[in-house]
Amino acid sequence: MLRNNYMGWIMSIILVLVLSACGADTGKSQQTQSSASPASPVATPAAPSTRTINHLKGTTVIPAKINKIVVLSAAYIDHLLTIGEKPAGVNNEVRYGGDYLPYLAKQLQGVTLVGSADKPNLEAILEIKPDVILVESRTAATTYDQLQKIAPTIVMGNEWQEYESDVNFWKKDILMIAEMYDKVDVAKAKIAELEQKVAKAREQIKTLPNKNMAYLRVREKNLQLYAQNGHPTNVLLYNDLGFTPTALTPKDKRVDLSMEKIPDINADFVLLETDPNANDFLKNLKASPLWKNTPAVMTNKIYETDSFWLFKGWGVIGRGEIIDEIMKIIK
Repeated sequence: MLRNNYMGWIMSIILVLVLSACGADTGKSQQTQSSASPASPVATPAAPSTRTINHLKGTTVIPAKINKIVVLSAAYIDHLLTIGEKPAGVNNEVRYGGDYLPYLAKQLQGVTLVGSADKPNLEAILEIKPDVILVESRTAATTYDQLQKIAPTIVMGNEWQEYESDVNFWKKDILMIAEMYDKVDVAKAKIAELEQKVAKAREQIKTLPNKNMAYLRVREKNLQLYAQNGHPTNVLLYNDLGFTPTALTPKDKRVDLSMEKIPDINADFVLLETDPNANDFLKNLKASPLWKNTPAVMTNKIYETDSFWLFKGWGVIGRGEIIDEIMKIIK
């Protein structure tokens, strides 16, 4: 009996040792296998193929990557070129011979012309097969439904509405376009560069003893005096650069200026912008005794600008060129 108990005890110890060894080997085997096996790859979320844009006509889904864009606004062309994007098609400017807007012409060489903003050439746009079409509210009023059938159409800006006191309204569109290209940082950097240029020019203008300015536009049959507000070029001159409006300068909307009022223009600087079809009126204006007796004419303070300032005021590139010209004038 004692012998049997002893043998049973020995066998129990052996069994425990065997089981322990098997467990260790199994754990080691699992550990080796685990360390040898590669970690399961973490799935990377796919980049979205589209994005949704809120605009004046609601919301529109556009491709996340835009390869071809058609632009029916000089302002938006300036914005695109500012962020380093070249459009596939642009509107022409009827008043400049149905060609590119002159100050952007060099950068637009090879880009297809697709009619005017008022009457776009739908067949030419269709042939481009654009991913997106950009238009302003005026163009959308007559052709939005037709353009939308060709490609997703974004209606931007409020340039045909009242601006009230918003002096930075022109920046909203460039930031919106930059968002479509994931280039908001680029747009902000370009705006910041322009603001530095404005600040530097403003400091020099501040030192002028007299800085009254009148901004005149010669039309085909009349002369107009531009206001302090209502257009980004006006805002640039009077708000950003700090020129002083004359007593005749209206606050919000341009006015027709009769010949009898011309001698009352008491300005240290008179900017004279002439429409391409207004050369006859300009010739008659300069021949008028009323014009010749204007103080600014008598002191040789009339500065004839190119006829693109009203386009240039909408974008970074154009505003920079206006400032360059202003700096030449005040020197």
